[in-house]
Amino acid sequence: MRDVDWTSPWTIGLGLAGVANLAHAGWMLLDPAGWYTGLPAAVPDTGPLNTHFVRDIGGAFAATGVALLWAALRPRLRAPMLAIAGVFYVLHAVIHVTDTLAGRLPASHWLIDAPGVYLPALVMVAVTLAAVRTAPR
Repeated sequence: MRDVDWTSPWTIGLGLAGVANLAHAGWMLLDPAGWYTGLPAAVPDTGPLNTHFVRDIGGAFAATGVALLWAALRPRLRAPMLAIAGVFYVLHAVIHVTDTLAGRLPASHWLIDAPGVYLPALVMVAVTLAAVRTAPR
C-alpha cells in the first residue's frame, strides 16, 4: 500500500464511494427492517418487507463497495473494477425505470429515485469511461 497516491482525486473519490457502499450494505445486512422503513426512498412502495431479499441486495452493495475500494487502491485494475461496479448500478437503475414505466412503482419514483438510483448509475458510467481513457498502459 506504500505505492498508493493518497492525495489522488481517484483514490479519495473512489475510496469514499466504496466506504459509502459498504456502510449502506452494512445497514441492509444488519438491520433490514430498519433500512426498509428508514431509507428516505419510499422502499415500501416496492412491496412488503422481505428481509432475505434486503440482505441479498446488501450483498450486492457490499461487492460493489469492495470493487470501488479496489479501484481506488489499484490504478491498473481501476477500469475493470469500475465496470463491475457499474453493472450493478446500471442494472439497478434499469429495474427502477422498467418498474416505474410499467406502473409497479408510482410515478413519484421518477423524482424519488433520481438522486439515489439514476444519478449514481450515470456517474458510474462517466467515471468508468474516464478510467478506461486514462488507464495505465
